[in-house]
Amino acid sequence: MKIEIITTENEALKETGFGSIKACNGVLDSINLMDHSAILNVCQTIEQLNDVVHRKPDLVILAVKYIITEDEGTIWLSEFFEKNGINFSGSQRDTLMFDSDKVLAKEYLKDRSISTARYFTAIPGQYTRDYDIPINYPLFLKPSDAANGNGVDEFSFVNSFAEFEKKVSSLYKMYELPVLVEEYLDGQEFTVAMIKTKSGDLLVSSVEVIPPRANNGIRILGEKVVESYPEGLKVIEDNIVMERVKKLAIDVYMDLGIRDYGRIDIKSNTSGQCFFMEANLVPGMTNGSSYFPKAFEMELGLSYEEVIKLIVDEGISRVQ
Repeated sequence: MKIEIITTENEALKETGFGSIKACNGVLDSINLMDHSAILNVCQTIEQLNDVVHRKPDLVILAVKYIITEDEGTIWLSEFFEKNGINFSGSQRDTLMFDSDKVLAKEYLKDRSISTARYFTAIPGQYTRDYDIPINYPLFLKPSDAANGNGVDEFSFVNSFAEFEKKVSSLYKMYELPVLVEEYLDGQEFTVAMIKTKSGDLLVSSVEVIPPRANNGIRILGEKVVESYPEGLKVIEDNIVMERVKKLAIDVYMDLGIRDYGRIDIKSNTSGQCFFMEANLVPGMTNGSSYFPKAFEMELGLSYEEVIKLIVDEGISRVQ
């Protein structure tokens, strides 16, 4: 089969994706170990995407959700390839919106009785005193459309109105969107990796995430931790907790209409109740460090190459 991996210069996207060119090359190397012909394309223009269509690959593996062209137009890759009749990996655009917009995902799942941390959004000056804030401190603030820990640091945990105002202002200045404000959950943190196999089975691997403590003593899963702290992953030892986490993740997978694969982040409170936090539908694929392949390695003993093969086999199963 002819396979092409599609990525872009994505360092500035602040979005989920396979990661750097190095990560994409890791996927490419794994595919080339199989009985397929694969190439990697770094696309920045509509012309480059049209060239892919003209080559008519059997499968394109989307390492990012979209590309931004020079005229600042956004081309959603799943939508583009679907319109051009090219088989692609991962979810369709409507579902990918739940990855890009955390508030949209929380609202959608809340309407379907999925537990999620209480939340609201804020812009600078919207709230002028403690009394107006709809949820009690402590609170946790993060961008509503960024991923991989972007915009999250020790100042995301706020316990006063002054801290709240400062973090809202800095995030709004950086991302120019309303800031997502959540109640702070002080329990365990989990991530769940899922792949639909070509036989229709759903493989589910869940691990606990234990970030290092920040200067304020709170464990913060920020950008630097996500990029370079795979040792913060731990096998879930309590079977009851594991089943609770997996059930919630599977419910999210089904309700959001996720296709092929995805990673769901979950957090609990001190009582052990689990809450949906966010969906990562184009998860990191860096060999040896990204949470998605590491979760499968830790719970199911799957190698990086075996994880990539599962993704490829599922995509190819749609070829007539």
